Amino acid sequence: MELVKTYLADQTYSDALLVQSEILRLSREFLAEKGFVELLPVTISTITDPLNHDVFDAQIDYYGNKYYVTKSMILQKQVSVLVHDKIFSFSPNLRLEMEEKYSSGRHLIDFVQLDIEAKETKREEIMDLMEDLMIYVLKGILTKYSGIIEKYHPNLTVPKKPFQKISVKKAKELYGEDYEKILSERAEGPVWLIDIPLLDREFYDKQDMDNPEVLLDFDLIYPEGHGEAISGGEREHEHEQIVKRIKLKGNGLESYEDYLKLAKEGLLKHSAGCGIGIERFTKYILDLDHVEKTRLFAKAPGKYTI
Repeated sequence: MELVKTYLADQTYSDALLVQSEILRLSREFLAEKGFVELLPVTISTITDPLNHDVFDAQIDYYGNKYYVTKSMILQKQVSVLVHDKIFSFSPNLRLEMEEKYSSGRHLIDFVQLDIEAKETKREEIMDLMEDLMIYVLKGILTKYSGIIEKYHPNLTVPKKPFQKISVKKAKELYGEDYEKILSERAEGPVWLIDIPLLDREFYDKQDMDNPEVLLDFDLIYPEGHGEAISGGEREHEHEQIVKRIKLKGNGLESYEDYLKLAKEGLLKHSAGCGIGIERFTKYILDLDHVEKTRLFAKAPGKYTI
């Protein structure tokens, strides 16, 4: 089989697997020390993230009922922090992206992200946590696998806190509509994009009532052209506001019936969290040109493989 021959012939796959395994180990270690509880991932559910762009839908009919394959665990995370205040999960996500996404070098249709959520937490607290996590992981990998890093990404450094922050409005003024790409190419270290426009994200991300045109949201952008690393923010939890936001996005309320019942009963609480793609983190650490080189049996947009 050609795929196996590729794995055996190209040392990149072996090295990436070592680095990726260490990302997982160090992230678990860091979050456990911070009091986070690991949650087993939810792979199918009656509800999932509607996303803010078109993908092919993946669903399973089971005894006359419909399950969606998880696009992200965002809604499950909001419920999980009612059981434990701080949770994380290494969550498989299935997003059947259009084939043109392959050229970005950053997309897989089957990928894993480290999902984090904390109750009664502000956006800035999650950003601070993720800065510490990235620094902790990068220090650990540079120590353990210095030879591998020297081979692939010799100029990789551990960023210093605090990371740079810039609003989307300011980034557009500086770089135009292609602001994310240009910012990533020019940045000397990771950069937070904050205050994302209201309609650029989904209904669960919290509207800033002091500035209603934007969300209490963030993306972290890798330097060196590697693009988006992390996406997250504070969450809507009040029933009336969630309904308003769902309608604003043009999504059907019936798709979120169980979720809306929880909100209506006042059970949902204020929380914040984020997700960081493990394959993209590996890609950045090793300075690879495509995430399909970061894992075995990668599923890339428009491609068909074992």
